[in-house]
Amino acid sequence: MALNAFLPDNNANGFATAIAVGGLSGSISHVTVSLDITGGFNGDLYAFLVGPNGGFAVLLNRTGLSAGNAFGYSDSGFNITLSDAAANGNIHTYQSVPGYATLISNGSIWAPDGRNIDPQSSGSVFDSALATATLSSFVGNAPNGMWNLFIADLSPAGQSTLVSVGLNIITVPEPQTGVLLGLAALFGIYGLRNKFRRPNCG
Repeated sequence: MALNAFLPDNNANGFATAIAVGGLSGSISHVTVSLDITGGFNGDLYAFLVGPNGGFAVLLNRTGLSAGNAFGYSDSGFNITLSDAAANGNIHTYQSVPGYATLISNGSIWAPDGRNIDPQSSGSVFDSALATATLSSFVGNAPNGMWNLFIADLSPAGQSTLVSVGLNIITVPEPQTGVLLGLAALFGIYGLRNKFRRPNCG
């Protein structure tokens, strides 16, 4: 979804957008989010996603911010996909991955930050925080409805633009009633056979 939305600089009110999803059946098995952001400083950004039927994932939380880096990473922009099954590791520490400058701009796949802490926390709090608010929080929920994305720039100097966002949802079909009844009947036959089996008397 193309947005080309300016993110207010140094403003916790940020930018919010809703993505309407409809016509999907079954329950969610996997969710990925693509973000194309230009300008500004990546370490300023905080973003989260809320599902229409439960679930909350922290996508970005001041990347690079740590006890040794009070401002986070100063790179300008991302073009990435976020997935819990990412091979590149957590987006919060992307500079620890060789070739990161290319990877954060070519649509490569990273794990979401997941640190469900105040983005204005100290670096030491970021160092000890675990990734608990991940995309797996949506698994098992119904997919249809309004998905809400929020993103904010929390430090002065440099303005970011949210060029586009993509939401990919994979669902698994729910078992059909006939299949469930068939399984129940099979279980009933098995139970009867066990009940009336003659004991082994030697």
